[in-house]
Amino acid sequence: MLVLSAQEVIQALPMQTAIEVVKQAFAALSEGRAHVPLRQSLPISRYEAVSLFMPAYLETSSEEALAVKIVSVFPHNPAQKLPLIHAAVIVMDATTGRIQALLEGSSLTAIRTGAASGAATDMLARQDSHVVAIIGAGVQARTQLEAICTVRPIHTAWIFDSSSEKATQFVREMSGKGSVPQDLRLAKSAAQAIEHADIICTATTSTSPVFEDRYLKAGVHINGIGSYTPEMREVPTETVQRAYVVVDAYASALAEAGDILQPLREGKIDKQHIAAELGEIVLGKKPGRTHREQITFFKSVGNAVQDAACASLALRNAWTLGLGNEIAW
Repeated sequence: MLVLSAQEVIQALPMQTAIEVVKQAFAALSEGRAHVPLRQSLPISRYEAVSLFMPAYLETSSEEALAVKIVSVFPHNPAQKLPLIHAAVIVMDATTGRIQALLEGSSLTAIRTGAASGAATDMLARQDSHVVAIIGAGVQARTQLEAICTVRPIHTAWIFDSSSEKATQFVREMSGKGSVPQDLRLAKSAAQAIEHADIICTATTSTSPVFEDRYLKAGVHINGIGSYTPEMREVPTETVQRAYVVVDAYASALAEAGDILQPLREGKIDKQHIAAELGEIVLGKKPGRTHREQITFFKSVGNAVQDAACASLALRNAWTLGLGNEIAW
């Protein structure tokens, strides 16, 4: 069995390739070529924590992938100078069930989540998008920015976080890194960040909208990736109402996406307001953006097909590059 550290996962999973693999994973999901139970949540109430279990099997045009990801979120960890999230991905041979690899999961999660937004941005954002706003300045936000800059010629990025210290550190670390432009600007408010943005990414743990609808620019594309429970939300009801809404998967969006479920409960939208799964657009079964002024909204709660596809890709690349430590199993 091969064991890959966080840094080795990053080396083995370049963003451009991850975006293409995630597109094909979503296509497999929408075509019924994937088996993905809803994630199992194990509350650990003593520590106000939760562990999540996410298995997936999928067939793409070129391969099969079988994996399970385990993610534990312990909100009091930062006070102990520990990461908020610990995660691991186990990859199995889809033809035999043999354990093939153990991958550090937080790095893979950050890349595959960024890749999903990269895929959605590529399918939905205007080609002449040049300005991006990132709301939230955590680990996920970094790969969001990287992915968007991989698929669109971004020249300016506005960064906003409720913690100015985190936002400042984000700008310092990400400015000019890879595909990211040098021109990263600190926003004093969410409104300042989004008012000129062609693309917006929300990557927070908020339970209430993180921006106001009235500040949106016509034709903006929004990736909402932070909220993953019915109680969490980042995008206001007014925006959801007037947007062309695309989700990663119908079932999980209607079970977990507070950004969708709360407007549904308010009676402001119905289930038919969800226009498409991203995989349906990849397959050409549903349209993407239909006009320049249209507001598009991709809502993702994360899907285990992303983990299985990206972990399988990382494993193949690791073998080619000679990465990781082989251990007897």
